[in-house]
Parts: sequence; structure tokens; C-alpha cells
Amino acid sequence: MSDASLVERSADGDAQAFGVLIRRYGPLMRAYAARILGHGDGEADDAVQEAALQAWQRIDRVEDPDRVRSWLFRIAANKALDRLRRRHPHLDLEAVPDRADERPVDEVVVTRMQVDALARVVQNLPDAQRAVWVLREIGGASYAEVADQTGLTATAVRGLLARARQAVVTQMEGWR
Repeated sequence: MSDASLVERSADGDAQAFGVLIRRYGPLMRAYAARILGHGDGEADDAVQEAALQAWQRIDRVEDPDRVRSWLFRIAANKALDRLRRRHPHLDLEAVPDRADERPVDEVVVTRMQVDALARVVQNLPDAQRAVWVLREIGGASYAEVADQTGLTATAVRGLLARARQAVVTQMEGWR
């Protein structure tokens, strides 16, 4: 019986047809999962069981029944990758050294002071100037996007942005 026929019958609730698919591709799915996980302690078998359960629940969503093998392999790979992720929990971000810590301390201090000074300068800009400056310089929005988000005309945005940039340059002059 073809894969397409088995998928159609499985989608109609035929557990025996689905069983044929799993018997047909299960060993290959296990080998595939084992390659991802490395050989050992039955994790590949567990991943394939989870994949088979998910496949049964979603068999009616197969877009191309002739490609059910690829679809099953993708599910098995995802289940194996989930197991790999659980094996290697993510590091606590507090435990990850700050890249800035690799620079000389005085350079780090100066950079942080510059950032703090810029934050104060931007905070002290008039509201409209601060809004357009942040949207354009930090957010990378185009003039049209800034105008749309603020309800201003593009000409008004350009004027406010020019004044905001001038204020920032003037007040940050000492940091050059």
C-alpha cells in the first residue's frame, strides 16, 4: 500500500494504517534520532515514541501524503533536539562573563560614562525631539515610519530630528 493511501486512511482514524507507517519508517526514525542524540540509554526510542504520538495526533495535517517519510523524520528530529536541549540546560546569564570585562577597566569605565552621559542628554531633550531621535537613531525607523508613529509630517520629523541631533552633538562635545 502506498504512503499516500496509508496517510489518508490514518487521517480517517485507521490506527492499523498508521501502524503500518510507523513499522515502515520507525526503524529509520530511530536511527535518525540516535544520530542526533548519540547512541545510548534508549533516548532515541523515547524520541521516536513521542514523535509517533505527535504524528498520530497531527496526521490529518500532512500537506503532501507522498512525502510523509520526510514529515515523520522532521518530527523525530524535533523530538530528539528537544531531548538534547534538556540535556544541556542553558547557562544562567549571570554566570556568562561580560565581553566588556575583557577590555581594560579604564576603557570600560569611560564607555559606561559616555553611555550614561548620552542617556542624560537624550532624557533632557524636549519630548517631541526625544521621541523622533529615539525612533530614528535607536529604533532605526525611516522618516516616514517616524512620521506615521508620531502623527507628525515628514517635514516636522526632519526639523525635530535636526534640532535633537544638534543638541546631542553640542552636549556630547566633551566626550570626543
